[in-house]
Amino acid sequence: PQGRESFHMTLNVAIAGLGAIGLRLASMLDQGLVDGVTLSAVSANDLERAGQRVAGLSNTPKVVALRELPGHADVIVECAPARVFAEIAGPTVAQGRIFMPLSVGALLDHLDLAEEARQTGARIIVPTGALIGLDTVRAMAVGEIHEVRLETRKPPAGLEGAPYLVENEIDISNLTEAKRVFAGNARAAAKAFPANVNVAAALALAGIGPDLTQVEVWADPAVNRNHQTVTIRSDSGEAQMTIANIPSAENPRTGRIVAQSVIAALRRLTSPLIAGS
Repeated sequence: PQGRESFHMTLNVAIAGLGAIGLRLASMLDQGLVDGVTLSAVSANDLERAGQRVAGLSNTPKVVALRELPGHADVIVECAPARVFAEIAGPTVAQGRIFMPLSVGALLDHLDLAEEARQTGARIIVPTGALIGLDTVRAMAVGEIHEVRLETRKPPAGLEGAPYLVENEIDISNLTEAKRVFAGNARAAAKAFPANVNVAAALALAGIGPDLTQVEVWADPAVNRNHQTVTIRSDSGEAQMTIANIPSAENPRTGRIVAQSVIAALRRLTSPLIAGS
C-alpha cells in the first residue's frame, strides 16, 4: 500500500560486565555482526579497567556506571556477576528498555520484574545461551509437559569454586571418574551453581518452571567440553537433545557459544525474517 514504510530497526546496545562473555560480545558488535545495532555503552565494577578493555575497539563506547546504562541504550545485555543483577535489572526495566540477562539464575529471584515490565513497556528476553532446543520446549509448553530433565556434565575445572561444592566440602580436584555432585530442581541448582548452570534457569522459564524442572550436575574428568542434555516428555511427543560446548578460553565455567547466542538474539530483534519459534 502507498505510504507504507519499509521494515528497518536500529538499536543501541549496552553491555553490563566485561568478563569473558561481555568483552567478546563487545568485539563482535564492534565488528558489525548485527545490522542496525550499535554498541553505545559499557559498564563494569571497575570503570577505569572497563575503559582500558574497550579502548581498542573501532568505535569506542561510553563507559558509565551500571545504573546509568539504560540512559544510553535501547537494549541492556547483562554479563555481570549475579551479585549485581538487581543493580542492572531494576533501572533497565523501570525505564522501559529491553533487558537481556545472562545471569538467568538470578532472574528466578526477581520474577516480579516481569510484572513491572508489563507496566513500563520493558521486555525481558533470555538468550538460549549454552543450551539446545528451547524452541522445542516452548512449543511443547503450549500443550502439557509431563517431565523436563537437564543433565549438565562438565570438566572439573568448569565447576571449581561453586558455592554448593564449597559449602558441602565436595572435592573434585583429583577425580578419576565422573561424579554426580548435585541432584535437585532448577531453582536449587541456580543457587548452588550461580556461575555454572544458568542453562537450568533458562530451561525452566521456557518449560514448566524452576520447581518442577529436574537437574543433575556431574564433574567428569573424561570430557573436555560442557555437555548439556535435555530430556522432555509431553502430550505432543518426547525429545532428548544434547549439546557439547567448547569452554571459553578465558573462563572455563562458560561456553564460547554464549556470546554468539546473544548475537543471534539481537539479530531476531532487527531482522525482517526470523526462523524458529
